[in-house]
Amino acid sequence: MRVLLKFPVIFLLFALIMLISGCTSSSSVTPASPASNASTTTATTPTTTNNTSGKITIGVSIPNMNDRFISYVASGMQAYAKTQPDVTVIYADAKNDPSTQLQQIKEFIAQDVKAITFLPMDPTISKTIVDLANQANIPIIAVNRTFKELTTITSYIGSDSLTAGTLQMNEVARLLGGKGNIAIMDGDMGSDAQVNRTKGNKEVIAKYPNMKIIFEETANYDRAKGMALMAKWLASKQHIDAVVANNDEMIIGAMLAAQVNGQDQNIIFAGVDGTMDALNFMKADKLKVTVFQNAAAQGSKGLQTTIEAANGKKVAKEIIIPYELITQANEEKYIAKWK
Repeated sequence: MRVLLKFPVIFLLFALIMLISGCTSSSSVTPASPASNASTTTATTPTTTNNTSGKITIGVSIPNMNDRFISYVASGMQAYAKTQPDVTVIYADAKNDPSTQLQQIKEFIAQDVKAITFLPMDPTISKTIVDLANQANIPIIAVNRTFKELTTITSYIGSDSLTAGTLQMNEVARLLGGKGNIAIMDGDMGSDAQVNRTKGNKEVIAKYPNMKIIFEETANYDRAKGMALMAKWLASKQHIDAVVANNDEMIIGAMLAAQVNGQDQNIIFAGVDGTMDALNFMKADKLKVTVFQNAAAQGSKGLQTTIEAANGKKVAKEIIIPYELITQANEEKYIAKWK
């Protein structure tokens, strides 16, 4: 028997307030392990966090360590760094500001790091970042996110977002029997994950004449914004058969909003990332679909590749970490990954 998640409205509102308050934290701590499910931050200014006596220095720019999934990528990097006693890793948190990320890269170059890892944010600034690194003859590796000028980068390590969107919507279509009203929650508009996951969603929907998109708006990968957006959609009184989000945080927000309104029983919810929070909702028979993105593998492989490039080794131009569909039929396999 599955245990249903039932929360009083006042508790959910309190949890939402606490969540928003948590997002304003700026303390400097090391990345958490995935199993802890804790959001973490590093300093905005590049700060050395491990192996300070190392012979090789690597700079790492993280977009936002308060983002749960990104904190898992950073944890994968930190875990690999512990196996490299001759390497110093400098982590910097851009706090969702592309101009801050650009400044961090400039500081890394000024410090004469041997290689740079970054999770791209703004496409234009990402191109500038790569150009600056190339001009300084410093290998630069992109992790998790892509952008158009990827051909000028040393290496990219991540997953194919188009595949994620396709896997996700194929399963939703199967569950709906090929018909129904779909609401799509986009992430940050223009980001690789938003563009390609949504593209994958729409390519699947186009195959089914009786499936149509009735809503599509952004909630910026954020749980609280996903909750607010879902509340707005529900208030419209339009019938929704499935809500499909570009990540798990937004779909969790959508589920909480639907639960507050008592409208969560007949809606299929689908996310991407396969986080432990999402899997808890799946185990409770709320979330029906998510797609596992191996954050730790992206982080560890990204840092490994960066260190190899710093040592003058030839590295692959692109390393793809596969996505994996998660449903209630195989949820326990993925829950075990977080233990």
